[in-house]
Amino acid sequence: MKKITLFLLLISLSFFFCGKKKYEDLYTIGIFQFNDAPHLNEVRKGVVRALWDNGFQDGVNIQLETRNGNGSTPEVQRIAQEFVEMNVDMIVAISTPCLQAALIATHEIPIIFSSVANPYLAGAGKSAQNHMRTVTGVASKGPIRQSFAFIMEALPGAKRIGTLWTPSEINSEYYLELARREGKKFGLEIVDVPIANKSQVLHSAQVLINKKIDAIYQISDNTINESFQDVGNVARENAVPLFGGFLFSTQLGACAALGWDFFEMGYKTGEIAIRVKSGENPVDIPIQSMSKVRIHLNLPVAEKQGIRFSDEYLKKADEIIRSENNSRFLSDS
Repeated sequence: MKKITLFLLLISLSFFFCGKKKYEDLYTIGIFQFNDAPHLNEVRKGVVRALWDNGFQDGVNIQLETRNGNGSTPEVQRIAQEFVEMNVDMIVAISTPCLQAALIATHEIPIIFSSVANPYLAGAGKSAQNHMRTVTGVASKGPIRQSFAFIMEALPGAKRIGTLWTPSEINSEYYLELARREGKKFGLEIVDVPIANKSQVLHSAQVLINKKIDAIYQISDNTINESFQDVGNVARENAVPLFGGFLFSTQLGACAALGWDFFEMGYKTGEIAIRVKSGENPVDIPIQSMSKVRIHLNLPVAEKQGIRFSDEYLKKADEIIRSENNSRFLSDS
């Protein structure tokens, strides 16, 4: 009886250790994002979908370690260091703060980034072809010039355009400077109000309204995007036109938005990750960018904000919300 019991115990232990070894031997990808901003969530979903579509499933033939920094730079830095200590095979950094943290944490583990407005400013390299040997990814510089051209058509008399920004995010500072530069070409003055964290978005949006602006063009940054609906509420209460810097903003109070499909961006990032997993060297893969500017419109919100869109833009739009029942923002108000 004792021999049988010992035999069964040995079999159980062998299954345990074999299973454990098999799990540890899986190619491990550490994926992290700065916070729960809608555009970052879309990127993450796109990455995972690209892996899935190409036959890579979490827990089957790869291991995904997914983390969220909850809007904290120290937490993002801790996660990057955690990935290094775990000896992951690859890091996918979703957002500028995550890329910066990954670059500090390791110079050996491949880093694939996404949703980074200016990767060169973040330290990834000098150009799309000349970048760090372990780093590549998808840049997300937004279509600021096209957005202002759109705003001027929708609101021809606009002179003062307001925006919030987050000084602790270099991508936000970059977008603010880009908005100022491009705004001048359209005769627009950019009126800005800085915020320190997402809890300040509502009050700062109210401060911005009091600066006698003609409209808000909210530049895209991680902190503000996570609390974009606060900006939408203030715009609605004051009947001030609100234009977003990311597509999902039309679900959160913007009458219109020009930008990238962040799920598509994530998918493109996932495809790069697959190439690196398959043996390609990141230094040989040029940093990519998005090309198709998409247009989303919310007609019920636009009507409340005093905006009418031309037939040209109605035809160009990739998505149009035509009724309040289909608008998450208005139905929740």
